[in-house]
Amino acid sequence: MANENKPNPKKINLGPWLIPGAIISFFLIFSLLNGNANFEKPSEISSTKFNTFLENGQVDKVIVYNKTQAEVYLTAAALKDKAHEKVSKNMLDQPNKGPHYNLEIGNDELFQKRLETAVTEKKLRDFNFLPKSEWGEIIMTFLPIIVIVLIWIFIMRRMSGGAGGGGGQLFNIGKSKARLFDEKTDIKTTFKDVAGLEGAKEEIQEIVEFLKNPEKYTNLGGKIPKGALLVGPPGTGKTLLAKAVAGEAQVPFFSLSGSDFVEMFVGVGASRVRDLFKQAKEKSPAIIFIDEIDAVGRARGKNNMSGGNDERESTLNQLLTEMDGFGTNSNVIVLAATNRADVLDKALLRAGRFDRQIFVDLPDIRERAAIFEVHLAPLKKIEGLDTDFLAKQTPGFSGADIANVCNEAALIAARNNKTAVDKQDFLDAVDRIVGGLEKKNKIVTPEEKKAIAIHEAGHATVSWMLEHAAPLIKVTIVPRGQSLGAAWYLPEERLIVRPDQMLDEMCATMGGRAAEKVTFNRISTGALSDLEKVTKQARAMVTIYGLNDKIGNVTYYDSSGQGEYNFSKPYSEETAMVIDKEISKLIESQYERAIQILEENKDKLNLLADILIEKEVIFKDDLEFIFGKRPFDKNLQEETAL
Repeated sequence: MANENKPNPKKINLGPWLIPGAIISFFLIFSLLNGNANFEKPSEISSTKFNTFLENGQVDKVIVYNKTQAEVYLTAAALKDKAHEKVSKNMLDQPNKGPHYNLEIGNDELFQKRLETAVTEKKLRDFNFLPKSEWGEIIMTFLPIIVIVLIWIFIMRRMSGGAGGGGGQLFNIGKSKARLFDEKTDIKTTFKDVAGLEGAKEEIQEIVEFLKNPEKYTNLGGKIPKGALLVGPPGTGKTLLAKAVAGEAQVPFFSLSGSDFVEMFVGVGASRVRDLFKQAKEKSPAIIFIDEIDAVGRARGKNNMSGGNDERESTLNQLLTEMDGFGTNSNVIVLAATNRADVLDKALLRAGRFDRQIFVDLPDIRERAAIFEVHLAPLKKIEGLDTDFLAKQTPGFSGADIANVCNEAALIAARNNKTAVDKQDFLDAVDRIVGGLEKKNKIVTPEEKKAIAIHEAGHATVSWMLEHAAPLIKVTIVPRGQSLGAAWYLPEERLIVRPDQMLDEMCATMGGRAAEKVTFNRISTGALSDLEKVTKQARAMVTIYGLNDKIGNVTYYDSSGQGEYNFSKPYSEETAMVIDKEISKLIESQYERAIQILEENKDKLNLLADILIEKEVIFKDDLEFIFGKRPFDKNLQEETAL
């Protein structure tokens, strides 16, 4: 089986124009071998002119065909005469070997006697009477037409995918563009290759069991689930999970993207949907996987600019019909993936179509450790590398992000001429992905460097003093990406967030600007990203989570996604003014709180900034040296309890 998949090195790759080129070459060679190198008919002459040429000894040879037509060949001396200048050379400007003239014969017996006399008088070298075949003329007449027809057929087959082209060409545009993975050779992914996602794998296991043993369920009167929708953030492994389902079930797997249905021609999307389900039904049991289904599954009527006969809507209608219409497909399961489930049409999500929604969320710390184990396997790494430590350093990372961290760490190790990837390479890779590439050559004046150090030291100081702020990992004033400095935190992974936790985070975020105010009594534009973050948090507290006393237990969040198409806000102008005031009050109160904390610790703030200017990068140990042990540290509390 392994040898069947290897490419054959002796296989000749035929070019797309080899066949037409061969036909044209045959046409040219045939013409040359036929003696008609000038591609023109010889000039017609009268009997009088022929007799004149014959009497002057200018005719070298005469060949008579079917006693009716003669081909006249002139001597080399005659071809130098100006009278024969037009026939002395062919169209390629080469000497014309003849025939040079054609002559219609009246009485063949008289013509033969005239030629015999000329040979006797040595005015003619030779003559011959031959029966002429009509096939040569027929072939020469119809060969150009045949060549044109063959080339046209060849081009049409290429355009329709018949000569190795894809199935989505001009005459095959209504065919499905799905890629088929054969269960015997192509699908090698199983649940063992999918780290984490334990909850999602458990939910989808039932689909695998049905495809393996459908009688177990149908004997009890159960029906196969029509479809499952994988919902989750980008990079969490939705596509990989769907492929693992096909690998576990050992069935044909049709994979395509939602955008593959979209085409500029009317009716193409619906035609591709019909063809896709037709192919899947022929190979049933089978799985159809549609990635990014929101490209065609967006709710109908939400976009006010589109008409009722929209091509995307007709594609969606056909998909709805195929999944659960009169023509029900047996043993064909549709898996789909999207990170925009809120914009999908309700008819697509109803029971009988996508029967279940499987949430593929960002991995937790245990799942991240398992994902690291998978991606670390092919790397040359040092012994004893702690994957639990790496998992702690990557909160909020998806599976794709972790794969990127491992690859980036290997590149950094190779750049530093290391023989194995170590712990520091992974930390540098995380910094590279989160903050961007270091820009050590960026010109920063001493005054700006002092301001950046004070700003970052302000973040570190305030977060150290607050109970619910995220623990600090390190602070740097080396420019990265678009930022002039950065502070790395290790946020606690919470399932629910309380108001005091959000307020502490907002206060720590405002610590940078507050430090500038306390130290220099003036502020700068360096807090743009901080202001953006804290404004979003405050607006969410007021308008989404109902955590504001003035607004009350009201939310203006629309989970259906229809709010983005409405021109009017879901609240009055008076309420909008109250919302603006409450958001401003939240932000300003935390700003004043940060200023108060920094005023009380101004000496420590300046000392931390000086160390940061000197070292450019400081870690948690440096803060412990200045501030002492953090009183809210969980590890410290556990040690005290013991």
